[in-house]
Amino acid sequence: MKYSLVVTFFSMLVSPSIFATTPIEVAGETASVTRAKYLSGGATTIKKSGPNAFSLPAANLPMTKRLDFSVGNSFFRNPWVQAPATTDARDGLGPIFNTNGCQNCHIKDGRGHPPEEGATNAVSMLVRLSIPAMTPEQKKALITDGVIPDPMYGGQLQDFSISGAKPEGQIAISYQNVPVTFTDGEVVTLRKPTLTITDLQYGEVHPNVQMSARIAPPMIGLGLLEQIPESTLFSMAEQQRKEGVGVSGKVNKVWDVQTNQAAVGRFGWKAGQPNLMQQNAAAFNGDVGLTSYLFPNENCTEQQTICAELPNGGKPEVSDKILDFVEFYSQHLAVPSRRNVTDPIVMQGEKLFADVGCGSCHQSQIKTAKNEDLPALSEQMINPYSDLLLHDMGEGLADHRGEFLATGTEWRTAPLWGIGYTEEVNGHTNFLHDGRARTLMEAVLWHGGEAQGSRDRVVGLPKSERKALIAFLESL
Repeated sequence: MKYSLVVTFFSMLVSPSIFATTPIEVAGETASVTRAKYLSGGATTIKKSGPNAFSLPAANLPMTKRLDFSVGNSFFRNPWVQAPATTDARDGLGPIFNTNGCQNCHIKDGRGHPPEEGATNAVSMLVRLSIPAMTPEQKKALITDGVIPDPMYGGQLQDFSISGAKPEGQIAISYQNVPVTFTDGEVVTLRKPTLTITDLQYGEVHPNVQMSARIAPPMIGLGLLEQIPESTLFSMAEQQRKEGVGVSGKVNKVWDVQTNQAAVGRFGWKAGQPNLMQQNAAAFNGDVGLTSYLFPNENCTEQQTICAELPNGGKPEVSDKILDFVEFYSQHLAVPSRRNVTDPIVMQGEKLFADVGCGSCHQSQIKTAKNEDLPALSEQMINPYSDLLLHDMGEGLADHRGEFLATGTEWRTAPLWGIGYTEEVNGHTNFLHDGRARTLMEAVLWHGGEAQGSRDRVVGLPKSERKALIAFLESL
C-alpha cells in the first residue's frame, strides 16, 4: 500500500531542536493577564520568529505525536509528480492543476500573494469560477455544491498541466489607483484589481461566468478554529444583532461530503468548507489534481477528456492514511505568540481597535470545545481575532460570487493572529482575499458594508493614533 512508504520519511524528520521554544515569562502583579495576551493560541502557542514562525507544532503537542506531525508535513511540503512514477506514494499529479504541492501556495505555511506584473503563472493565487443558478435543478444543486461551476472549466481555473496536457488558461492582474484621503489630509493610494484570463484552451468561459481571485491564507491555528463550538458561533452572531450597531454576522451552512448533510462552514475566504479534512481533500483535488475517497473524480469537466486519456496515480491517488496525516498536521500548526504586548503604543492601539469597533467581528477570548481525541486543542482560551462569521463588506471588496449562504458581498472574518509575522515569514505584506492590500492600513481602508463605520472612524483618527492602531495589529 502507498502509505507503507511513510517509513521512508524518518530520514526527512527535522531535528527535535526545531521544536524547542523559549517559555513566555512575564513578571508583575498583572502577569497572568499579560501572559494570556501573549498566548494567542492558548497552551498551543509557541515563541518563535523568523521565516519558520508558522511551521512549528503546537507547544503542548506530546513528542509521541510529533512524528505524525512531521509525516503530515512531508506530504504537505514535498511535490507530487506525474504518474506513473517510482515515487508511487505521491504520484497522480494533474493532468491540469494549480500547483504540485501545498507548500507552493501556503509558502512556509503562510500567506500567498497575487502574481507580479508580467508573471506567466499565478502560483499562490487561484481563480474560482461559477455561473448563476437559473434552472430549478441548478438551484437545488446549490444545497450540496454551493456554486454552479463553469460548464467548460469547472469550479476553478488550472494554469498548469503535466506533459501531454495544456493549462486551461493564464491569469493576469492589473490595477487601478484609488486614492483615499484621511481627515488630516494624508493620502493613501489603494489599488483596485482587474482580473483577466488569457490563452483559454477549451473555448470561451460561460458568458455569465463569475470569477473570484483568491490567495492562499495562512495555515496557523486551524485546528483551534475547528474546535470552536457551533453554539459559540451562533451566540456571537446573536450578540452582534442585539448590539444593534450595524454589524450582523451569519453562519454559513455548507455541505459535509463525508456525512452527506449540511454543516457549519468555517474554512476558506467565504467559510465554504466545514472541516479541515474536507478542506484538505478539496485542495488536493482542485489545486493539485488528486483524487481521494472524499473527491473520487478528477478535476476535469465532461468536455475535458484529457483526464481519461492520461495515466493516473490509482484510485484514490491520496490514500486515507495520507489524508489523516495531513489533517493532523494542519490541525496542529501553532500560532506564534504576540509581541510587544506591554509597549505603550501597542496598548494604545489595542484600545483604539476596540473603540472604533473592529472587535465586533475580530473577536478574541474564545474557548475551544473539550475534545479528548485532540487533547492539545481541547478547552483552550484563544485569541484568533475572528468570529468565523460571514459579513457584508460592501461593494469595494465584492466579487459578486455566492458560495452556499454567502452572497457576492459577504466574506468570512479573517483571523488576525500572526498577521504581524507576514513579512518575515513570506517576504511580503499582501492582505485581503486577493492580495490587493499592500499594507495593513490599505486592508483597513478597503472595509465597507458592515465595517464602513469602523473604517470611517479610522479615517478620522490623527496620524499618531493610526500608527498606534497599526502597531497593535503588527503585535498580533
